[in-house]
Amino acid sequence: MRRLLIYSLVFLLSLLITIRQWPTVNDSNCSATAFLAKKTPKFAVSATKVVVQPWLGEHHVYGIFMVPEQYKQTPFFILSVKDIDPKCSRPFGDRQYFDGVFAEPRTYLVKDYIRTRTAIQLILKGLYFQLNDPKNWTLIFPEINPNQKNTQPS
Repeated sequence: MRRLLIYSLVFLLSLLITIRQWPTVNDSNCSATAFLAKKTPKFAVSATKVVVQPWLGEHHVYGIFMVPEQYKQTPFFILSVKDIDPKCSRPFGDRQYFDGVFAEPRTYLVKDYIRTRTAIQLILKGLYFQLNDPKNWTLIFPEINPNQKNTQPS
């Protein structure tokens, strides 16, 4: 019985070390780092709400952002979370309601995820509360020129 306990503890410790050292993969098809390094104007918005529950499985670590309507036509945006490499994403739909958050007038909501394994790595490093803080989540858009903005009546 004692030997089984020792083997189990060694296995769990090995598993934790492996997860902590596991490299993250950026499989997006645009270069977030290159865009952020450019000196072009950018628009940034912080998260309205953050959900960090990786123990529930895939798609349970995300931020909800309230974005002005003129950014609906943007070709991409960058998700920046403190201590995680920025990730490039393409817009996909627009919603007025997510998880108890309603969009304000002339805005829409964007829900963007980070990988579950990345979240687990950060939690094991002791960064759960930092990850759970909406101020650490930012969506960055290329600035829209005034002649590109949607002209919708107020």
